[in-house]
Amino acid sequence: MANHDILDNKNHKDLKVITHFDNDFSENINSALIFPTEIKAAQRDYPILFVKNPETGQFQSVVLLGLVTGENLYINNGWQASYIPAMIAKGPFTIGFEEKEQNGEKVKQPIVAIDMDNARVNKDSGESIFLDDGQASPYLQQVNQSLKTLHEGSSHSQEMFKAFLKNDLIEPIALNIELNNSEKISLQGNYTLNEEKLAKLSGDALNELHTSGLLRVAYFITGSLDNIQRLVDIKNNQ
Repeated sequence: MANHDILDNKNHKDLKVITHFDNDFSENINSALIFPTEIKAAQRDYPILFVKNPETGQFQSVVLLGLVTGENLYINNGWQASYIPAMIAKGPFTIGFEEKEQNGEKVKQPIVAIDMDNARVNKDSGESIFLDDGQASPYLQQVNQSLKTLHEGSSHSQEMFKAFLKNDLIEPIALNIELNNSEKISLQGNYTLNEEKLAKLSGDALNELHTSGLLRVAYFITGSLDNIQRLVDIKNNQ
């Protein structure tokens, strides 16, 4: 269970975070949440799919990292991709909210917290969180950018899926894979965009998607499915 402390440069001035990925420090998950502002960078390396949140039933976008539960094929002597999703790059940090009084009113302000029980957190090795003068280290600055992506990502995702659903672009996709050793893998519960319907958009629908920047995002998503073969190739070579 996580043990979160509000991050500050006094109580946590000596802390370090191990940032590499290997057998001891890995992310053994076969998918990770991703948000619209990340899709341009992510589509170069990962298949991007949609899944339904089991609690809300709402769509959310993910990158596929492996073909079976608990498998991350992108870890092999480090992370083998040019972009690491913000959900993973944030490491043991998270965003919390603190209630403060502002102009006589109570408002919730975002704060950064760190999981003190995370195995990556220590005082001996890794990236420093703070510099000697108490300022945020370059590593913490990168983490803050990842947390900002996550904080803003929810509203961006809602807008994206609202537009895709409005134009009836989302469809289920069944991924049925046969490996070289004859093992068969079937991935269910995933969705993507219908390329035929996307290509036939016209008039106001096309203009709205183009103006919002989501048309470009849509093509990034459909093009990213070619990366499924990359996962299959890695799996076959293991």
